[in-house]
Amino acid sequence: MKTKKQKREAAIKYMQNAKHYNITAVAKRFNIPYSTVWTYSKQVKTEGEKLTPRKLTRDTAKPVGALTPAIIDKIISDGSTAKYYVIPKSANELQDLISHKNMNAQIGEIFRACYRYGEVSHSDMLRDAKKIKFYAEAEIKRLEKLNENKD
Repeated sequence: MKTKKQKREAAIKYMQNAKHYNITAVAKRFNIPYSTVWTYSKQVKTEGEKLTPRKLTRDTAKPVGALTPAIIDKIISDGSTAKYYVIPKSANELQDLISHKNMNAQIGEIFRACYRYGEVSHSDMLRDAKKIKFYAEAEIKRLEKLNENKD
C-alpha cells in the first residue's frame, strides 16, 4: 500500500509526462483528493518543472483573491460576440473552464451550481440556489475585506 506522499508524487509525475489528462480521472487513478490533484495540476501547468509535494500552511499559501486582480485584463467589447465567451479548445470538462478563468473557490462553486442547476438527484433547484447565494455572499465578504485592507 502506498503512502499519501507516494500517491501524490506518482500523480505529479504522471501529470508532468502526460500531454492531456483529466483531473477527475487522475484523482481516481491515484486515489487522492480531487482538490490535491487540481492544486498540483495548476503548478505543473504554470511552472512546468519538477514538483515535490509540500503541505501549504497559512504562511506559505498565497490567497487566490490577492492574485486575481493582477491577472485579469479587462476586455472591451463592441457588443458583438466577445472573446471572453469563447471556450478554449483544451476544455473537456467544467473544471477546465474554472481553471482557464482562474476562478477562486467561491466563484468555482457558484459556476458548478449554476451549471448543474436542478439536474442532479442529490441537489434540487432550491438547494442549488441556496448554494449559489451562500458562495456569492462569501465572495462579497471576501472582496469587502480586501477593499478595507487597501485603505
